[in-house]
Amino acid sequence: MSEKQNPNIDDSPVDEQDVSAANAAARSSPQFQDTDGEFINNRPGPDTLSLAEQISRELDKGEKVGDQLVTDPSEQTRLIELQKMSMPELLMAAEVAELGDVAGVKRQELIFRILKNLVKTSGLMYGEGTLEILPDGFGFLRSPDYHYLSCPDDIYVSPSQIRRFNLRTGVTVAGQIRPPKENERYFALLRVETVNRVDPNENISRVHFDDLTPLHPYQRIVLEHDSTEVCTRIVDMITPIGFGQRGLIVSPPRAGKTILLQQMARAVLKNYPETYVIMLLIDERPEEVTDMEREVRGPNCEVISSTFDESPARHVHVSEMVIEKAKRMVECGMDVMIFMDSITRLARVWNTECEPSG
Repeated sequence: MSEKQNPNIDDSPVDEQDVSAANAAARSSPQFQDTDGEFINNRPGPDTLSLAEQISRELDKGEKVGDQLVTDPSEQTRLIELQKMSMPELLMAAEVAELGDVAGVKRQELIFRILKNLVKTSGLMYGEGTLEILPDGFGFLRSPDYHYLSCPDDIYVSPSQIRRFNLRTGVTVAGQIRPPKENERYFALLRVETVNRVDPNENISRVHFDDLTPLHPYQRIVLEHDSTEVCTRIVDMITPIGFGQRGLIVSPPRAGKTILLQQMARAVLKNYPETYVIMLLIDERPEEVTDMEREVRGPNCEVISSTFDESPARHVHVSEMVIEKAKRMVECGMDVMIFMDSITRLARVWNTECEPSG
């Protein structure tokens, strides 16, 4: 399919009266105008198209914006690669980019500066993240590396893109993004390339999780994977489990349930590499989160946490993001396994956050 026919690009004609009216409304409104004429990201200017709209229409015509535009996603600057870098690697990248004095700059802000500089030499960037739709209708692509926390390098998704592709909270969206201009705050999604690793048009007619048919487990999960780990072998013999099953580990403190969760997660990652594993830690200590991140690793694995120093609302937000992401992946036909530590603390948090019913 040619760029001109690509449904991911909004090539609808622009009504000059609508543009003028939108700018007039923006000048009298405290909100900001952004990609696709939505009001959120940047301050209103003259009656001209935004940078994202100019790039989109020039791409429709088969033209390039400048001499350095990169259209191959494999060659574009990937936001997720910078997010996975350690702080020394980011400081080295900032030194190579000649960003000046970056001492004392936080990690997210440093990534933000590096990306703004790289776009000058690499053209459009390629971003990816888990979508969170806010009550106002727009959304942001959050990174699991930051445990879905709001940060400066989040990617803004306009309401028109959300409606066009029937996007919902929890989907993994990837595509071309543009950097913010001087008076903007966030990166903006210019074009949707994939939704949960598939063509975005397939997401429009996808069956919702609540409409799927629940079945009893019929495929067993074999946890034995290492001769030195006896616990998983005992679980196989005494309490076998299968895909689609819910389980609860009840034990006194310091009995080793966290170690058992680690061993079970490693077993699933080794024996079922196509299964996506999410380790959710609620109200745990930071050192336990670090230990879990070191012990449970893989391309189809993520460790999401909300430590004890976070607010109860933050605990609820993280747990909801994880379950929504798991639902969206199941809707695509993937197997997802969630390990949570602990459900007792999560129940206490929900009891604190929920409104009293009398």
